[in-house]
Amino acid sequence: MVEIRKPIPVEKAIREVMNYASKGIVEEVPIENSHQRRLAQQVVATNNVPSFHKSPYDGFALRSIDTNEASLESPIEFEVVEHIGAGQVPTKKLHNNQATRIMTGAQIPEGADCVAMFEICKTYKKDDKTYVSLKRKMEMGQNIIKEGSEVVMGEVLIEKGTMITPGVIASLATFGYSSVKVAREPVIGIIATGTELLDVDEELRPGKIRNSNAYMISSQIERAGGTPKYLGKLADELESSYETIKEALEEVDHLVTTGGVSVGDFDLMPAIYEKLGAEVLFNKIAMRPGSVTTVAVLGNQLLFGLSGNPSACYVGGELFLRPIIQASQFSTTPYLKRIKATLADEFPKPNPFTRFVRCYVVYKDGKVYTKVAGIDKSNVVTSLAYSDCLMVLPGGTRGFKIGDEVEILLLNNYEGQQDFN
Repeated sequence: MVEIRKPIPVEKAIREVMNYASKGIVEEVPIENSHQRRLAQQVVATNNVPSFHKSPYDGFALRSIDTNEASLESPIEFEVVEHIGAGQVPTKKLHNNQATRIMTGAQIPEGADCVAMFEICKTYKKDDKTYVSLKRKMEMGQNIIKEGSEVVMGEVLIEKGTMITPGVIASLATFGYSSVKVAREPVIGIIATGTELLDVDEELRPGKIRNSNAYMISSQIERAGGTPKYLGKLADELESSYETIKEALEEVDHLVTTGGVSVGDFDLMPAIYEKLGAEVLFNKIAMRPGSVTTVAVLGNQLLFGLSGNPSACYVGGELFLRPIIQASQFSTTPYLKRIKATLADEFPKPNPFTRFVRCYVVYKDGKVYTKVAGIDKSNVVTSLAYSDCLMVLPGGTRGFKIGDEVEILLLNNYEGQQDFN
């Protein structure tokens, strides 16, 4: 007897899955191994920046009070008592009509409260001493970068859950974080089902196809912040498949299977879920592609039964698996970022259910356009290579014309958004 499946809305399916999002586990890694991990702690300034008053220019550090009478007709003369570069510490306090030659980034000497740039000064020797003259008045604090003007010690710089990028690493290093607490990457097991599948290095044979889904979903998992673990292929045989999946669940945080979730004679995943005692959250979604996407829960583990069709598998991974991985990384924006774009191609196909169309973004004349990446069929692989977004077409629509405004989900955006819509 064929099972009757009732489709649920995409939004409801996503909420059902996210009810089981984990809080994430913290681990500490060296700063050099932290790139593209997510922070499991706030980054707090451990010192003022700058940590001393410093000069933004090459010039002379002075006391502004000594320049009050300076003019074109009556320049003021200063004795240069020291010369300091960046990284050097001044040793002499300035007194009346004294100056320190100072380089960019160097610490302002005690007594000085302004810096005159080289371009407005004249230097000369007299009696084996160096002097500088100035023909204009300087203001207190002029050309001085104040201690703590960028950051004050104790200030929260970067929030927990932030992706560690080169700029974040620069801040970590600046404030002495030689190691950093990050979210542990969840281990996501991957099993491909179907006797028709060949390994990627095998020659094609009649009735066979190469296993692209396992490699594709593995890459999606890495992009989302997880650690993929490929556990091989399943033949279309219930007992051996059940044993393989049961053992796999002991090694991973969550498990993805591709294929075997429909209602055909060789689609075994529904029976395996039942035999495992897993609760099926849903087994049909009102969307295209990927309507047969199924998710079950066993204890704290989610079992993602994705379609065997490549594009349907891809869409299911982005909509359901990605936010679970992102949430476990302390991300507060686990969903794909949604923006508006102008459709640059005609898409006349009617949409009885919400449709996710593989597209790519084009920026032109300050506007965002989206173009369809290729043939819109769930079994098509090649269009995925050009897709950097998914166009979202609401159910009940009868097609779209060039110039229509549509919504797209950005696939390569790290930060995403707080909710799905």
